[in-house]
Amino acid sequence: MSVMEKHENVSWIHQQELEDPLKKYLNSTEDYLTFLCGPPRSHLSLPVTVVYALIFVVGVVGNLLVCLVILRHQTMKTPTNYYLFSLAVSDLLVLLLGMPLEVYEMWRNYPFLFGSVGCYFKTALFETVCFASILSVTTVSVERYVAIVHPFRAKLESTRRRALKIIGILWGLSFLFSLPNTSIHGIKLHYFPNGSLVPGSATCTVIKPMWIYNFIIQITSFLFYILPMTVISILYYLMGLRLRKEQHLEADEVTANVQRPSRKSVTKMLFVLVLVFAICWIPFHVDRLFFSFVEEWTESLAAVFNLIHVVSGVFFYLSSAVNPIIYNVLSHRFRAAFRNVISPSCKQWHSQHHPQGPPAQRNIFLTECHLVELTEDAGPQFPCQSSLCSYHLPAALCTGQAP
Repeated sequence: MSVMEKHENVSWIHQQELEDPLKKYLNSTEDYLTFLCGPPRSHLSLPVTVVYALIFVVGVVGNLLVCLVILRHQTMKTPTNYYLFSLAVSDLLVLLLGMPLEVYEMWRNYPFLFGSVGCYFKTALFETVCFASILSVTTVSVERYVAIVHPFRAKLESTRRRALKIIGILWGLSFLFSLPNTSIHGIKLHYFPNGSLVPGSATCTVIKPMWIYNFIIQITSFLFYILPMTVISILYYLMGLRLRKEQHLEADEVTANVQRPSRKSVTKMLFVLVLVFAICWIPFHVDRLFFSFVEEWTESLAAVFNLIHVVSGVFFYLSSAVNPIIYNVLSHRFRAAFRNVISPSCKQWHSQHHPQGPPAQRNIFLTECHLVELTEDAGPQFPCQSSLCSYHLPAALCTGQAP
């Protein structure tokens, strides 16, 4: 073969590779899958898994404590705490069911082993808990606004039964709004150019036209993040104005020393909760909107998206673990109840050393154990307003009646 013929042959081979880049991947099923679906394992799987494991432990333990505290202590069963209970349940579902699936997919991107039902369950789970979380946060903000601006109306309307009904409605709406995105997902199979099925190529992904997915994501991001956070910001601004105005009003000693500080402390805790929630969820919605708006992907855009995707995942799960920490730091009431659930030594010490003590001594004990916090959600302000009331004090004191 002459030099000219060699040159022409090499040129033809190079031209064929440019025209059909898939040819170099057809020699290996693994290489072809990598070309179609990306690497089978994320290069950040190990460090992200370590971070997720820490979040998992803190989040599961913390949210279980929140649920136990609200269920076991009668004085913690307030309408506001019921919404926090709903939020804790949502966080537990994300951590116990959602996180293991995502960690598995980081280590084994394909095939998806749980079939169409598993794919629908995964998508519906994430969508439902996302919507339920933001609706719970919005509702508790509205309840707090009514309690601050219209306290008499709140006393009449804000009941436990009403809170439970609203929570049921919130979860029902969350599930209904999750159906559109769930319905466009499914199992996608890949095929070789000759039409044969690529083994192990099943992935849980969007199987409908992408414009439908993009439209759903943009609408839900507006309805379940931008709009609620705007409403919440306005409500807390109005609450701040009202509380600041009350500081300049003359009041008696009881109102100045008891009611207002408790109103401000509860509002402060919920404000921090909402603020942290908003910050943690910004990357999640940026990630979804970024993917929905980009039409032509480049290597630089893909690199930016991958970075946002990792950060959004960490912050998404972090939002499910941080709420119990906020309660413990900013609420004496929750902190005391946490201590009582984790280590009830305070109650046991009292039972051993003061089994027959008079009510006055019991009040002192409860105060020293930090189980009394005066909040407007706790009802009438009596010394026995604590989680140990039913165990240590006469029933008459617990109901505010004279013995």
